[in-house]
Amino acid sequence: MLDKRVAIRVEEAQKRLLDNAVMLGAEQIQTADANGRILAEEVTATMAMPYFRRSGYDGFAIRAEDDSNYPRTFQVVADVPCGAAYNHDLQENETVRIMTGAKVPENAGKIIMLEQSRETGDAATITLINTHKNTNITERGEEFEAGAPLLQAHHHLNPGSISLLAAFGIPTVTVFRRPRVAILSTGSELVQPGEPLPDGKIFNSNHLMLAALAADAGAEVIAVEQIEDDLALTKNRLTDLAKKADLILTTGGVSVGDFDFMAIIAKEDAELLYNKIQMRPGSVTTAMRYENTLVAALSGNPGACFTAFHLLIAPVLAKMSGDIETQFTFQKAKMGADYSKNNAYDRFLRGQLLYEAGELTAVPVGSDMSSALGNLHLTECLIKIPSGKTGKNKGEEIEIWRLSSK
Repeated sequence: MLDKRVAIRVEEAQKRLLDNAVMLGAEQIQTADANGRILAEEVTATMAMPYFRRSGYDGFAIRAEDDSNYPRTFQVVADVPCGAAYNHDLQENETVRIMTGAKVPENAGKIIMLEQSRETGDAATITLINTHKNTNITERGEEFEAGAPLLQAHHHLNPGSISLLAAFGIPTVTVFRRPRVAILSTGSELVQPGEPLPDGKIFNSNHLMLAALAADAGAEVIAVEQIEDDLALTKNRLTDLAKKADLILTTGGVSVGDFDFMAIIAKEDAELLYNKIQMRPGSVTTAMRYENTLVAALSGNPGACFTAFHLLIAPVLAKMSGDIETQFTFQKAKMGADYSKNNAYDRFLRGQLLYEAGELTAVPVGSDMSSALGNLHLTECLIKIPSGKTGKNKGEEIEIWRLSSK
C-alpha cells in the first residue's frame, strides 16, 4: 500500500519539474533544417547588407552632377540586370539602364525611375524628364554592417530567421539539441488502433496524443510503447528507456489500485518529486527521477493526460530545448459562461478563446470529465476555476493557461 499522499499546488509541481529539467547541449545542423529550433549561440553578419550599392527601382543611374536641367537626354552605355555589374565610372551625360536590386555604378548618385523617362527613338539615348527627392539607392551596409548581430542566442528560429541566415550565405547554425522523449503507455486494458477490440478493453489513444504533443513542443520522440500491467516489465522498460531518453512520459498506473505500478515505482525505486497535485483533472499525476532520468507519470484518462501535458510538460520541454522566449504563465481573461460546480482542488476546464467587447474571453467547451476526449481538438486554453465552494460566473475575471500549440 502507498503511504498517504500529500497534494501540492500546480505551481509547486511546475517548479519541481523545472528545477529537475536541464537545458541540453548544442549541435550544428543545416540552416535548411533549422526552422523551429532554438539557437545556442549568437549569429553575426558575415558581410555588410547589402554588400554593394543597390538600386531601389527599375530606372536609370546617373551622376549627382548631372541631376539638373530636365528634360535632359543621356547616352545609355549599358544595361544592368540583377546579378550583373557595370564596373566603370559614369561620364558626363551617361547613364545605365538598371533593374531593381541591381548593383549601382560606384559614382552614380541617383536612380531616376523608369516612369520619369521618355524614349528618343534612338536605343542608345534616353530622355529623363524629371527628378526625385530621394536617391533611390540603398547604400552598402545600410541594413547590417559586417559583424553586426543578426540573431541572439535562444532565438526561436522561424521562416524569417531562415531567410535572414540564407541571405548572408550561412549554411549551418548551432542549436540546442532537441529533447529525446520516450512514451510508455501502461495498462492491460489497452489495445492498439487497428487491432480487434475484445470485450472490456479500450483502444489506446494517449500514446499517439502524447507523441504528437511532444513533437509539437519540439521534442524528438524516440519511442512510443505500450505494455501490460506488470511491475517487473514496467521497471525493465523504464530502465532501458532511461538510458536513451532525456524525458520519459508514461500514462496510466498512477492511482492507488493494485495494478497502479507507476505509483509504486515512484515511491520505492526512484527519487520522488511528487505524487499528487491539487488539480482536477489529474490529481494523481506523478513525477520522479528514475535512473537519473526525469519521468512524468500522467493519468491514463485522456482529458487529465492532455491537461497535465500542457500545464507541466510543455514548460519542461521548452527549458530543455533552450527556449527562454516562450512565456508559460497564467494570464487574465473574462469568463464566457457560468460554471457553478464546487471544487475541492483547482479545476482546469477546456476552453476556447474569443474577444467580446474588446476583452479576451474564455468559454468552456465540452465536458470537464477526466475521461472525456471529444473536446481536446477544440481546446485553445485551460480555464482555472480556483478551489472553493463556488465556481465562476460569466463576466468574472479568471486565469487561463494558453495551450502551447495554439
